[in-house]
Amino acid sequence: MAYHWNWGIFLEPVSTGEPSTYFGWLVSGLEITIALSLGAWVVALVLGLFLGVGRTLSNPVTHAFGAVYVAVFRNVPLIVQAFIWYYALPDLAPAAAGHWFKSLPPTTQFLSCSIGCLGCFTAARICEQVRAALQMLPRGQKAAAHALGLSTTQSYRYVLLPVALRHILPTLTSELLNVLKNSAVFSTIGLLELSAQARQLVDYTAQTYEAFIAVTIAYMVINFSAMAIMRAIDRRVRLPIASGAR
Repeated sequence: MAYHWNWGIFLEPVSTGEPSTYFGWLVSGLEITIALSLGAWVVALVLGLFLGVGRTLSNPVTHAFGAVYVAVFRNVPLIVQAFIWYYALPDLAPAAAGHWFKSLPPTTQFLSCSIGCLGCFTAARICEQVRAALQMLPRGQKAAAHALGLSTTQSYRYVLLPVALRHILPTLTSELLNVLKNSAVFSTIGLLELSAQARQLVDYTAQTYEAFIAVTIAYMVINFSAMAIMRAIDRRVRLPIASGAR
């Protein structure tokens, strides 16, 4: 049986009675995907930086905590973590916090759990990248910073981290793209992000190819835009390579 193409389906009003079109559904899913990805990326970057620095300090507590964190979050599948965050954590939290969370609108519940889960999952990966970049730096840089009178915190803030982050910008770009793609996992807990809206469109219209071609194009536009932004940042902050001695 021949497939009946209908690109005009996106402009038709949805059959649920909502004041929206099927294209509006996809736009709504795209907005959720971008909000989830940006929120999770901020959480992952900030937490990953702190954990990565902690793993390079001489303090055994911060080193051990970072090692355990990485071992747990990197070895448990993301989809399992998503279910734990949404179904288990509200019941394990203090009663007042759990009731407050369950009183939030469903979309807010789904989105906040997804941001926390994806951010913490990605932070474990960024932690290891930051740790490796810091350990790769010559030891003389830290010694020179201390010789100038900088404290350990100031040494990391003004000397070590700015150099280390420049070295790992390409890998951070890959992690950002992974965050964008992993956002689709959270449709399993009910978040109506882009891929979930596409499946909903298929359920109501049976226009499978149109829905997923549109979603594929949307993901490609998002990812290529993210890559272009990160490459621009990389070019702007790239460290000059000294020429060899003559």
